[in-house]
Amino acid sequence: MLQFLHGLAFRCASLTARAYPRGGAAAKAGATAWLLLVAGPALAQDLQLPARKSGLERAPLQTMQLEEIRPADTAKVFSLQDLAELVFANHPIVKQAALLGAEAQSQVLQARGGFDPKLGSDFHRKLFGGTEYYNNWGNELKVPLWPGGIDLKASYDRYVGVYTNPETRTPVNGLAGLGLSIPIGQGLLIDARRNTLRQAKILVTAAEADRVKQINEVWLQAVKDYWNWYYQYQQQQLIREGIALANRRFQATARRAQIGDQAPVDSVEAQITVQDRLVQAAQLQVELLNARLVLSNHLWNKDGQPVELPTYAAPETPVRDTVTRAEYQRLRELASSQHPTLIKLDAKRLQYSIEERYRREMLKPKLNLSGSFISQGNFYQPEVPSYYNFGWDNYKVGVDFSFPLFLRAERGKLQYTRIQIQENQLERQQSQRTIVTQVNSLYNTLKAYEQQLQLQAQTITNQRILLRAELQKFELGESTIFLINTRETKLIELRIKQESLRSSYEKSRAELYYYAGTRSITN
Repeated sequence: MLQFLHGLAFRCASLTARAYPRGGAAAKAGATAWLLLVAGPALAQDLQLPARKSGLERAPLQTMQLEEIRPADTAKVFSLQDLAELVFANHPIVKQAALLGAEAQSQVLQARGGFDPKLGSDFHRKLFGGTEYYNNWGNELKVPLWPGGIDLKASYDRYVGVYTNPETRTPVNGLAGLGLSIPIGQGLLIDARRNTLRQAKILVTAAEADRVKQINEVWLQAVKDYWNWYYQYQQQQLIREGIALANRRFQATARRAQIGDQAPVDSVEAQITVQDRLVQAAQLQVELLNARLVLSNHLWNKDGQPVELPTYAAPETPVRDTVTRAEYQRLRELASSQHPTLIKLDAKRLQYSIEERYRREMLKPKLNLSGSFISQGNFYQPEVPSYYNFGWDNYKVGVDFSFPLFLRAERGKLQYTRIQIQENQLERQQSQRTIVTQVNSLYNTLKAYEQQLQLQAQTITNQRILLRAELQKFELGESTIFLINTRETKLIELRIKQESLRSSYEKSRAELYYYAGTRSITN
């Protein structure tokens, strides 16, 4: 009997060597397994096989396995809502997007500066050879008014001296003035100050649209990375379960081979399956670590320091929230009217409209009328004669007129603005259609994923039936370990594909809300 076993071992080793002519780990493992299995209990212990027991004990080859993965401990689950809270509160780009509104408000404040009152003063004096040539002191307070581009002016001038120009000479106490400067032609309806301020106010709306779009982009990428991490995590869980099942089968097969209830070659087949899944698990572990690192890129604490997702964290199990037809219609209407890209283009259109109005105003001739009542500087003293006080007999008036004969600069700027308006209209038409098309396409994609998930669930159910039937046939001696492993490997592949479909479904769902101009989770 011992000679027979040694001969069997020699033949099996020869077969293994011919099956793997170049040697390698598989050949060595196969040959070693054959030798250890036929060499008796002492050598079998080196393979860490179960101790040999008397009788034909029924060692289990398969249990209820590869069902739906049970949810992880809730204390370890890092949910999508947890991710949203961290991203919206601490992500640097989200904080940077919030500065866009502040930046637009600062430009509004800058534009309002065009209506700030301005106080000016100048003083010039010349004294030579004991003679005061001139002593000039001019002061003016200018207050811009919103309607009509009018400027309210208050002044005090004192121009005295031997050689002071008689045109500007004033009494020794100086002259006070109060008047207005009114544009009758160009600048009456709109001027540079009002044009700048109106466009700056519209820029606030554009900045808000940019802010929403940037935050949506950050959230979309975070969601994609989250579900990629989920997929890698589920792959690893399935392969780990597959390793446990394959190892159980290897232990059971080896035990049966020891008691002569099964052919020794079956244990080699079972061991190869264990080794193959161990290799897959090693690769998936690396991919899971990398997916966790990528997701950690979106995690920051309140102090602005980057943090990493703990290794013990587990993703939530997705509850498929089907996008209903009514929700799809709402998202489509939202995309066609309230998408940040369209809001920004509408804001630009309003800016161009204001600019066009201003450029049309520039085609008018400049005609400015100014006038002010004047009075002697000490008009508040009662002894000053009344004819030196403010009145219709004491005033200054002026008229300024200019007009370019060809208006080429003004007409060119107006033409350029109108071209920008046309470009904006065409861009909005194309953007609106592209956005709506993307929403329609993603909704169709989601519906296709729903059908695929249903079919995949049915396929997995059928594959489990085949696997159980194969196990029953094996118990009756009508099947082999190879067929069982093949059925089980196929079941694992189908489950992995199911998780891939779930991950892709959630990513497409996030894209649907993104292209509609909103987010699936708001904060």
